[in-house]
Order: sequence, then C-alpha cells, then structure tokens
Amino acid sequence: MTAQSPSISIINGRLIDPANSIDEVTDIHISQGKVLAIGEKPSGFEAEQMIDARDKVVCPGLVDLSARLREPGLEFKATIGSETRAAAKAGITTMICPPDTDPVIDTPAVMELIRSKAKQSAFARVLCTAAISKKLEGKELSEMAELAEAGCVGVSNAYKPLGNTLIERRALEYASTFGIKVFLKAEDRHLRNQGCVHEGIIASRLGLPGFPEAAETVAVARDIALAESTGATLHFQRISTAKSVRKINRARHDGILLSMDVAAHQLHLTEMDADGFNTACHVDPPLRTLRDREVLRQAVANGDIQAICSDHQPHEPDAKEHPFPDSEPGISALETLLPLTLKLVQEKVMSLPEALHRLTAGPADIAGLPYGRLDAASSADICIFDPEAHWILNEDNLLSQGKNSPFINWEFTGQVTHTLFEGRITYQLDEST
Repeated sequence: MTAQSPSISIINGRLIDPANSIDEVTDIHISQGKVLAIGEKPSGFEAEQMIDARDKVVCPGLVDLSARLREPGLEFKATIGSETRAAAKAGITTMICPPDTDPVIDTPAVMELIRSKAKQSAFARVLCTAAISKKLEGKELSEMAELAEAGCVGVSNAYKPLGNTLIERRALEYASTFGIKVFLKAEDRHLRNQGCVHEGIIASRLGLPGFPEAAETVAVARDIALAESTGATLHFQRISTAKSVRKINRARHDGILLSMDVAAHQLHLTEMDADGFNTACHVDPPLRTLRDREVLRQAVANGDIQAICSDHQPHEPDAKEHPFPDSEPGISALETLLPLTLKLVQEKVMSLPEALHRLTAGPADIAGLPYGRLDAASSADICIFDPEAHWILNEDNLLSQGKNSPFINWEFTGQVTHTLFEGRITYQLDEST
C-alpha cells in the first residue's frame, strides 16, 4: 500500500507532536508512506503533492482504543468499510476493535478476517483485542499466547463478565506469564443488577433500575487486588466514576501496573442528559454525576487518565426506539471524538498539546503501538484540522452507518480538513459544501 503513496509536503501548518514535544509552525515531508523529514526539505526531495496547512493544526493520526465496527456479524448496524471511512473523516488512523464480534475474536482466523477487510477498505488501520475466554462466555480461557503471537494488542472481556473471581485470577496469571496486557471493563454484574442509568435522582424520578457507582468501584478494587497478586498489567477501559480514578491512582502509586481511559461523552454529559427517557444517552457505563464528570476531566487534564476513546457503537435506528431499559446502549462516536476533545481546550480544561496527547501517543503507548507520533521513518499517519472552523453535527454529515448520537445539532469548533493514512490522503474536506 505504501509503495503507491505519493511524496507529499505539508507546509505552513502548526505541527503539534506531543510525543516529541513539538509545537511550532513548520513543514513535514512524506515519502513512500513514511515521515521523511520535519522542517527543511531534504536535498533532492520534490513533492508530488503539496498541502498548504496555513492556519491549521497538523498532528499525528488519532488512535482510538475502543471502536466497534460491527463486522463480522452485525453488518446491518455497520461495516468495516463504512466505519473506517468515518474514521478517516474524523482524523482517526488507528482503531482497536473489541472482541465481541460474531464470531468472537478468540482465534487468529477471526483476527485475520478483520485485518483483511480493513486492508481492502484502506481508510484506517484496524487492530484487535482478543477474547480472554472462549466465545466470551467467561468459563474457559482462550489461547492468549497464540492470539498475542497473531497480533492482538491485548486481551479483553469486552462487556461480558468473567464467570467468577477464580477464572479472572487464572486469566491474569496466564496473561502475566506471556506479558500480555489485559483490557478490562470493571463491573460487578451482581451489584449492577440490570441497572441502565446511574443510581441517583434521575433513576428515581424516571422509575428506572439504577446502575450504582459501586458496581464499578468494587470491581476496580477486585481487579487491582488480582493484578497485584499476579503481576499482570491492566488497562481499565471507559472509567466513569471519581472513586474509580482515586483507587487506580492509589494503586499506581503503590507500583501496580495500571492505566485507564475514558469515553469522550463522559467528559461532557451527565445523568441529567438521560432525563426524559432520552435513549440517545443510554450508554454503558452510564452517564454519572456532575462531580464525577469534573473529576474525570481533571484526571484527563493532569494525565492520570492517559487516553480518551470514542467507545464507538453504531446502531440501526430501531435499536434506540424501544423503551429506555430495552434500547441498546451506545453512541456512534467516531466523528465526535476530536471535536469533543477540542471542546475541553475551548473550555480551558487543558491545553491543545495535552488534549492531542490523549488522542495520539497516550492511547498508542497503552496499546504498545508505534503510532500516534511523527518520528522520522514512522508511518505517515496524519490529521490536519482547522481549529477555528464552526460546524453543526447532523445525521446528513455523519459518515458512520450509525446515526445514534446525543450530539446531533450540537455546534462544534474544530474540523478535520485532511487525513493521511500511510502517506495517502484518505479524507479531504470539500470546502464548497
């Protein structure tokens, strides 16, 4: 693919590469799908294409730690082709697909199927976390070592709880033996007890079953204890409560190998947004309190939370038209990942380089990937965006097959104009529209 990539110079842009502490107006030169040089063009180099990025930000392509593409198995919701195209529009060049596809990602063959489909679409790099247990049933462990050798970035339970604590301990021992990172959604299913909104004033007002914060924090404490006893490296996905952040920070201070991410929507919405039985705000974990949101924001700003993910879950329209408890949780979130993060900058929660770090090198480092940075000879995965462009999200301008978003009709500032994947322009904004 990279052999067909043209030589490109991106000139006059504000280049922000947080991993290399670069923030300056300069040029970047690309050849054969790789970063050739930053600043002066090398002797003898002539660009076949020129992109003038004046008044725009040039940064590494975004890395998304959790994006469900629905293929294989749920193509009526979305496909790898549709969602990688949406990713390109969003400036995302690397996506990690959780293992709850159909069939489950518990064999190298399923991983290869997904990689092959992504290569055919050629809009973004799609990697996988593999299932901790066979068929995600939480009973029998998968062949983690074989899956790691085949290229998974780690193992995960997706949304499925493991059968019991002993099985989790055995899984962490296995993963620790082979140096495999474990991606966990912390949840005690017994404490959750079918809850679908945060256990609080909105749940009481609407008469909906509550999802208590303890369902997450108790699981976090359990997982930390097992990580300490097994030596496993854990990554907590989509943390939603202030108490979870504090527990994980305390454990890290004690030397336990832990990291965490948060979904972008948790940094802007709260339980109040689910009022009126708004199924667009039915997410898992649920939207929490304003206090939780503020603690999550602060943890992202100071780097305690190292990555912001989309938690992309596209659905067909019918999935959100049922009564709230019966509607399917999740947001079509690829195309709001960058705008929602830039909104944190506009609200002075954090600086622009810090925000971009949480979307590039931060998630890449968690997954052990060489992406999210613009080192010499690295893959030319690049996002260019206009930080001053104003636009309104609507169903017509969502490229994702899923239109389920609580941010429809929100006005955003900051819009992707170009995305390059492996040195090829995979998205370019049509400024005439």
